Amino acid sequence: MISIEKSSKPLTGSIFVPGDKSISHRSIMFGAISEGTTEITGFLKSGDCLSTIECFKQLGIQIEHSQRPMNGVPTITVHGKGLHGLTAPSKTIYTGNSGTTTRLLAGILAAQPFDSMITGDSSIEKRPMNRIIKPLTQMGADISSLKGNECAPLIIKGGKRLLGITYHSPVASAQVKSCIVLAGLYSESDTVVYEPALSRNHTEIMLRAFGADIHNEVDVKGSSATILHPGSPLHGIKVNVPGDISSAAYFIAAALLVPGSDIVIHNVGINKTRSGILSILTQMGADIQLENYDESIEPRADLHVRYSDLHGNENGRFEVSGKLIPTMIDELPIFAVVAATANCTTIIKDAAELKVKESNRIDSVCKNLKAMGADIEPTDDGMIIHGGKPLYGADIDSEGDHRIAMTFAIAALAAEGATRIIDDKCVGISYPEFFKDLRSLIK
Repeated sequence: MISIEKSSKPLTGSIFVPGDKSISHRSIMFGAISEGTTEITGFLKSGDCLSTIECFKQLGIQIEHSQRPMNGVPTITVHGKGLHGLTAPSKTIYTGNSGTTTRLLAGILAAQPFDSMITGDSSIEKRPMNRIIKPLTQMGADISSLKGNECAPLIIKGGKRLLGITYHSPVASAQVKSCIVLAGLYSESDTVVYEPALSRNHTEIMLRAFGADIHNEVDVKGSSATILHPGSPLHGIKVNVPGDISSAAYFIAAALLVPGSDIVIHNVGINKTRSGILSILTQMGADIQLENYDESIEPRADLHVRYSDLHGNENGRFEVSGKLIPTMIDELPIFAVVAATANCTTIIKDAAELKVKESNRIDSVCKNLKAMGADIEPTDDGMIIHGGKPLYGADIDSEGDHRIAMTFAIAALAAEGATRIIDDKCVGISYPEFFKDLRSLIK
């Protein structure tokens, strides 16, 4: 448990947030099934990403952490064995708390000549896996839920011949899309995944860099098709992981909430399929400037953020819905805190996916913000927030969800009195140095 008081000082200075979690996961996975070595800098050494490393070590991949970083930059080297170089694990593969590891790895294992089983912690064993079991089965894989409840543990029988499919995903999910695409690398025909909106496209961008023939097509209505032509071998590359915008979002919010704040967050990934939080906050009046823009596999920039008075449109309302939701799904909890302090009513819709994250984040956000005095109500697929009410310190139950813990640590900076975060240790899943970095900006 940690206790946080309202900030009496503005946030000033600059920080580097940890590497992007999604890109870190994928750099290990794609490097493992590529030919030759992949060198990764900026890798996120959090619980989730370290789980991915351990899983691929179980599958016979040699992965090295540099003991003496070159030029002061730690490097992880993955000695890839190509698409068909993985070896059978000696025991059940444990993915910890990582949904990304569980779902993407299932796509790779579905095409292997050996049997395997995947499971994770109690949270993973509650998360829906039928969304990948269904398309993988259509491709010819033999994958099932051990307990018959469409959740992990997952049993995967090897030696199956996979065929490419055309799959219409009911949700815009990068994990579902990536799972199918990774299985498609081993298939005998093209794989096409349709989504109602383009989910984060790190898999497509990175697989192209590794040598795969894959691209996206988006129609005028925003619907997306991801098209993979199998048969191209993957080759190891150098990956420089940008800072994670999901981690940066907490400090963006902190600067917007605490009067007088002026901070710079360096080298943040601003992929358009991930940066909805920037466009939404800018529309609400946030002073966020992009500086030192660069594009190296993934676009990145420094984010200069200053305290701002936030507001709605001319009707005093603001709606976040539709195709914006996939671009900021992980940032919606911290956005809700910002919205609770803004001078407007904010409606979040089409975000039912929040119910099946590490916790039910709709319930968690609404319950905890209400405890702090906010005027907020949950809906079936989001929440309605009547902003402008003062916040007060409260006891916050994170339910072991790293994003809820970090969200309310930031809310505490704008709340009168003390806020106690129960189970603050869970932030290590994605951001082990979060509280240290936060303290560095409050001088």
